[in-house]
Amino acid sequence: MKTVTVNIVTPDGPVYDAEVTMVIAKTTSGEMGVLAGHIPMVAPLTIGAVKLRKADGQTEVAAISGGFIEVRPDKISILAPSAEIASSIDLARAKAALARAEQRVQKKQDNVDFKRANLALQRAINRIKVHEGNI
Repeated sequence: MKTVTVNIVTPDGPVYDAEVTMVIAKTTSGEMGVLAGHIPMVAPLTIGAVKLRKADGQTEVAAISGGFIEVRPDKISILAPSAEIASSIDLARAKAALARAEQRVQKKQDNVDFKRANLALQRAINRIKVHEGNI
């Protein structure tokens, strides 16, 4: 099966760079799968998991906090505010972030930005699910 180079990049630097046979990502209009030779396109991503299927049958998963996917026939680039490969997610840190986000969402105070708190909650839940393989 043909492969395509995938790069996942954040403002802090590269997170992933490898050859894969398929990328499955969650865009704002739904989940999409991309194979080598796909027509060029750009799509916005939502908070979710990106599945990276390798030629040997293994699948790696990355937690993505939005961003964009740029597809070219020979290369796929994912630009995200933050991204982590499942094996590198610090579960204790993710659970602490979840607890903080839940506390902020539950507060009924005027000084709490609910949209921001809700996004932090979604990111924390996503990181935990990706780490535990519940995607």
